[in-house]
Amino acid sequence: MGARVVACPYDERDDRNSTGGPVSVRAASGYTCWPMTELTDDRPYSPGLEGVVAGETALSLVDGAQGRLLYRGYPIGDLVVSGTYGSVAELLWTGEWRPQARLACRSLPEAVLATLRALPVGAAPMDALRTAVSAWGAASGATYPPSVEQARELVATAPSALAAFARLAEGREPVDPDPELPLAAGFLYQLTGEVPGEAEARALDAYLVVGAEHGFNASTFTARVITSTRSDLASAVAGAIGALKGPLHGGAPSEVVNQLHEIGSPERAEAWIREAVGRGERIMGFGHRVYRAYDPRAAALRRVAEQLAAAADWLETAVAVEDVALRVLAELKPHRIIKTNVEYYAAAVLQGIGLPPRIFPAIFALARHAGWTAHCLEQAAANRLIRPSVRYTGPAERPLPV
Repeated sequence: MGARVVACPYDERDDRNSTGGPVSVRAASGYTCWPMTELTDDRPYSPGLEGVVAGETALSLVDGAQGRLLYRGYPIGDLVVSGTYGSVAELLWTGEWRPQARLACRSLPEAVLATLRALPVGAAPMDALRTAVSAWGAASGATYPPSVEQARELVATAPSALAAFARLAEGREPVDPDPELPLAAGFLYQLTGEVPGEAEARALDAYLVVGAEHGFNASTFTARVITSTRSDLASAVAGAIGALKGPLHGGAPSEVVNQLHEIGSPERAEAWIREAVGRGERIMGFGHRVYRAYDPRAAALRRVAEQLAAAADWLETAVAVEDVALRVLAELKPHRIIKTNVEYYAAAVLQGIGLPPRIFPAIFALARHAGWTAHCLEQAAANRLIRPSVRYTGPAERPLPV
């Protein structure tokens, strides 16, 4: 057995090595002792890793100062107008723009469906989706490294899992997917049992496009960390869903709906916002960790919402409240740049489609599946284990109390 190393007082040394380096002694106890040194760590530290460049990616550019979001160089607004979620997913996975590329929902493996049936009907949809992804990984035997085909299969299976759970929670049987329907329409069909209208299907597809990818956010970074250990795609995406579940990352569109219902009318908006800010509360749908300009995803979704007849009255209120909120926030917080973010008009779109707010966070997770899996592919292609350092702030070395 090799000698054990401990720190020893400087005056216990008995010889100096030939290079003039550290001094050691052979203690009678069998330990090798080294002189005690003061614990210092002058390396820079950024709480929350804010401003730290933790990697490189060719997938998206999030330009917070200019309010731009590019997927492999293409502006998000152009992708919403000219693309589909299927074509955008292929762009992220392969780097190729094929506007005719499509994705359709796939049938659930029996093991995944059995797992969903075993869950309590009151389980959170995000928990059900995370569990379904884990079950898919076990059933499919997904292994490292991830592949584009694995990504396609997972992204096409996840909507079927969420729709199946939503129906089971209501005491209804799942609906088999229709392979002729593109993914967004196919999800709505499995959710309701009826083929959706073109406007509703297009609106959901647009929401999935704007939610597909957004740089090194918390859930995406989680997926890359897991992939860096050479774990499988299902493990990485399940971990990402767990990160997205946290209220500081996902779930804001449903909170925007609750907020607007509480405000009630544009006439009440100013007083409500002033009181909420006075209590130190956050106004949902405004402000972003990166963007210092109007969120380009919000602009794209506002145009989509304006085309939804079912969103007309609700959207009119949302637009009026937005105008008041931006004015009041600029007055009350003059030293901060607070603009509308994607969650504000995501709420309008999802509400206009007629989806229940309870599943809004899980639909956001469905959108992000394309980006998560693309990041897993990119990480694996030039992998290095992600293992940052940490600054120790505990007590110096000390003996155990007698």
